Amino acid sequence: MSVLTPASDGPNILKHGRVKIMKLKTVEELFPLLAGKNVVMANGCFDLLHVGHVRYLQAARALGDILVVAINSDHSVRKLKGRGRPIFNEKERALLIGSLACVDYVVIFNELNVSKVLRTLKPSVHAKGTDYTEASVPEGAIVRAYGGAVKIVGDPKNHATRDMIRQIAQS
Repeated sequence: MSVLTPASDGPNILKHGRVKIMKLKTVEELFPLLAGKNVVMANGCFDLLHVGHVRYLQAARALGDILVVAINSDHSVRKLKGRGRPIFNEKERALLIGSLACVDYVVIFNELNVSKVLRTLKPSVHAKGTDYTEASVPEGAIVRAYGGAVKIVGDPKNHATRDMIRQIAQS
């Protein structure tokens, strides 16, 4: 049986046969070793992991050989979602996402959008959830400019962390 254990080497907080959670620079240095692989990237806050997140990430992984998930830092979640968020800190969210079998690598980013990560890693595919269309993905032009593709994956957007928070508060 495989066991998830915290690592002692700072940002690489998850070991599962290999380190999954890495700094952007570390993942960038890893990319030459992935030559010939179809790398897919997905991103989000992933605050209160739910079935919609899991289906989105599984569908993203099905598009390629390697799935890199970029997670918003606590700072960027607060800016995007407001007071009281995130519920779980970035390391806890990264650990949850990194524990999913479909996820190969996790990167935490501090910006309000994932543009810097896309420009750095240049994945073959940028996967977004069904609350977007290929035309409405904010970073779509960046991906297409370096020759990548934007794909919409996952089930219909009928799961939301804000709804879960509201439901829990009413219980």
